[in-house]
Formats: sequence, structure tokens, C-alpha cells
Amino acid sequence: MKIDLHLHTFRSPDSLTTYEQVIRAVQQRGLDAVAVTDHNTIRGALELREIAPFPVIVGEEIRTQEGEVIGYFLEEEIPPGLGLDETIDRIREQGGLVAIPHPVDRARKGSALGLEATLRVLDRVDFVEGWNARCLFLEDNVRAQVLARQHNKPMTAGSDAHGWREIGLAYVQVDTFDAPRTFLAHMAKATITGQWTPLHLRLASPWARVMRAVLRRRPMG
Repeated sequence: MKIDLHLHTFRSPDSLTTYEQVIRAVQQRGLDAVAVTDHNTIRGALELREIAPFPVIVGEEIRTQEGEVIGYFLEEEIPPGLGLDETIDRIREQGGLVAIPHPVDRARKGSALGLEATLRVLDRVDFVEGWNARCLFLEDNVRAQVLARQHNKPMTAGSDAHGWREIGLAYVQVDTFDAPRTFLAHMAKATITGQWTPLHLRLASPWARVMRAVLRRRPMG
């Protein structure tokens, strides 16, 4: 299966991507499944799972006090702003899997965990994101891959798409699975494929914020 393991819908504050656009992009790019990882909510993943003609992994990119963590195979939303260890505990309590996205991305101050925090919790983590298409410096993806290999952690890959045109720019190829534990076992042999998101496609994030601000200020009636 080819799976983009990191993408956002309009349920994230910096994306306007509709469910219909996700479905169309997945089908056009030859993906077999996706993980929807909206910021601090699983609403988009749950809603897309109900209508998509392909499997949808329910994920959440959760902002902790130290940076972002992704939980996969969630059924309950985890609030932002908790400690890193408590966030990992809450993912584990519902049988989810834990990934560290863009762990050493130097351009994402505040959202990337950074090397020190990553190393501190790495023994409690299932995956390290080995390719994030939105990493501004490609060598930061290489550093993440080295980190994963040094600590024998399976690698995920995802477009981190905030606009539908980005979907599928990075993905994993993994054997078919039927449960989180099967997915975890098969990810040990998965391969990652990734491209770099062109700068003009990255404008989807600031454009989404601008449009939401305009709509909030629009007078009623």
C-alpha cells in the first residue's frame, strides 16, 4: 500500500482542503490510503473516514509543551498544551501509535521537538518521520533518517499537505495491515518516497490563515 501519512484538511486552522479534494487527489496520485493528521483535532479524520472509498488512518498532530507529536489510530481527541510525556501516555492509553514529525527541522522553531527532546522520549516512540515534504532544508530529512536508523526506529513519510496539490508528494510503501499492531510490524520493512514541496505550494498555509481571518471579520447580514 502507498500511504501519505501526514496531511491536513480544513479542520486545521492553516488548511482549506476539503474532503472531496483529498479523495480526488488520493485517487489521481495512485495512493491506497492516507493518514489525516489535523492540528489538535481528529474531527477531519473521523469525518473523512466515513465517506472515503479508501482506508483513512485517524491521526492527530498534537502540539505539546515541547513541540509536535503525531498519534495514529486514535478514537479520542487529545488536547494540545500537555507535557510531551503525558501526550504520549494518552496516545498509548487508547492503543494508538506515536510518531515524531519533522524532528530536527531547523525552520520549525516551536513545532519541531528538536534533537534533545526527541532523544529523551525516543524509546517510547514507534516512528520517526524520515521524510516530510515541507522541510525547507532537505538535509533535515536526512538527519531524521540517520536518527531513525541509529535507534532502529521505522520511518514514516508524508507530504504534510496543507493544500490538495501537495497530497502524495511523500508516502510510505507498506504491506497491507488490519490493525495498529500489524501496521507497526509491517512498517519495519516499509520504504519511504519523497519529493520537496515547491515554494509556491507552501503558500496554501498562509493563504488559509488570511482567508479565515477575512471570514471572521466579515460583518453579519
